[in-house]
Amino acid sequence: MHVYFHNIHSNNTVGFIALKKKHWSFWLVCIAGLVWNVGGSANYLMQTSIEFVNSMPATHQAIIIGRPAWATAGFAVGVFGGVLACVLLMFVHRTSITVFLVSLVGIIVTMIHTMNVVMSEVEFSFPEVFFMAILPLAVALALFGYAKHAISKYGVR
Repeated sequence: MHVYFHNIHSNNTVGFIALKKKHWSFWLVCIAGLVWNVGGSANYLMQTSIEFVNSMPATHQAIIIGRPAWATAGFAVGVFGGVLACVLLMFVHRTSITVFLVSLVGIIVTMIHTMNVVMSEVEFSFPEVFFMAILPLAVALALFGYAKHAISKYGVR
């Protein structure tokens, strides 16, 4: 294990804290999570364009057009919170755990509306349900769990 020392200046005193070198998988998870959440954020922003929404399949439109404000807020909190949490995790900031939790709650909130539409009379294929409902929830849950693990392993005590 490699240990690096970082110089800390506080109140005209100098101290050192040990920083553990992060495994390559830490960076892979952080970057993949960031790309996933940036993609979700772009999706959120694109859904503000009626032309874009009209070009989507009827199943997607059923979710977007009838989405109530609380579900839209959950979507925004989920994806933008996910971006912020990934950036915080890259800096091994403990707050990333809380932000990932808030992001997860946002995804759950928006999934309540999505699942209500999925269970309505609109015909959804299994891949649509998987990619629009199951996968976002699974990724948010996995990122939250990984953040807890990474902070306990690499975080400053």
